[in-house]
Amino acid sequence: MTAKDTVTGVIAEVSIVPIGTAGTSLSSYVAACLAVLESDKSVRHLLTPMGTIIEGRLNDVLKVIMKMHEVPFAAGAARVVTTIKIDDRRDRAATMEGKVKSVLAKRGTGARKGRT
Repeated sequence: MTAKDTVTGVIAEVSIVPIGTAGTSLSSYVAACLAVLESDKSVRHLLTPMGTIIEGRLNDVLKVIMKMHEVPFAAGAARVVTTIKIDDRRDRAATMEGKVKSVLAKRGTGARKGRT
């Protein structure tokens, strides 16, 4: 068995934007997409101000993103732009927390410290 066979998780970032809505606020669309995501127990997620991070098996992540993509259409949007970034590391397991922890551990090695 190879590392590819045993390490199957991905970390994805998704942003779903309905176009041509009645107003400029998108929070109701985000909330409805989040409800779809929370009902799917096959993936983990983290809502951020500019998108949502999803962690799980690639097929599960893509399936839930497809469901989320349909939410604005069901709410009346005629057009939806969905942007997906996928980190598919197959040499070892990776998690959302592990990626952040790795960066923060290296922060003191000459990297500029930002404000939080």
